[in-house]
Amino acid sequence: MAHDVSVQIPKLSVGSSDFQITIKKNGMKIGELLISKGNIEWRPKGNSRKKKRLTWSEFEYMFEEYATTVKH
Repeated sequence: MAHDVSVQIPKLSVGSSDFQITIKKNGMKIGELLISKGNIEWRPKGNSRKKKRLTWSEFEYMFEEYATTVKH
């Protein structure tokens, strides 16, 4: 089954306020993706104190090394 993705966008551009994206699988929340000016973070469901953080440079590296290339 596909994941359900909903987006909560602040009224201001990315800066001190994060874009918050909620990810669900089979109707159950699995976590949130927080996007800010300085980095991107993954906050697993029920574990708001143990976020995983990547700088944008680290995020770029991970996509270049591990993501599948697709043509559109």
